[in-house]
Amino acid sequence: MISPLAELLLFNASRANLVHEVVMPALANGAIVICDRFADSTIAYQGYGRGLDVATVKSVCNIAVQGVRPDLTVLLDVPVRDGLARKARMRTEGDRFEQEAIAFHERVHRGYLQMTKDEPERWFIVNGLQPRQVVKNIIWQKVSQALKTAG
Repeated sequence: MISPLAELLLFNASRANLVHEVVMPALANGAIVICDRFADSTIAYQGYGRGLDVATVKSVCNIAVQGVRPDLTVLLDVPVRDGLARKARMRTEGDRFEQEAIAFHERVHRGYLQMTKDEPERWFIVNGLQPRQVVKNIIWQKVSQALKTAG
């Protein structure tokens, strides 16, 4: 089993490389970059979920992202048990995070909600229990609005 600290460092080593090789050059060329999970996921999972000091996790993430910050972060908010049930229907065997105890997932969920309170101007929370098409439309409306104001 990998230690929480090693997990934190591995995720951020990968992220630092991604930011350096993909994200920063794309932004420099005027592209819009969309990521499925970024530093906030590490803060939620390794900080709140694994119990590492959240300030330390944020510091490590800040080094890895080299100043790159999302303008908009969408949180699909789903109660933990519903989210795990969905994942169980999608796969026969979950990854190591999905195999964690419910208490871990509750801590991660609380962590995400805390981050939305800490930076409400950046976060957009969507009720993920709504039908897929409704969620898609809500997100697209917000993203297209953000693109208009950015461009």
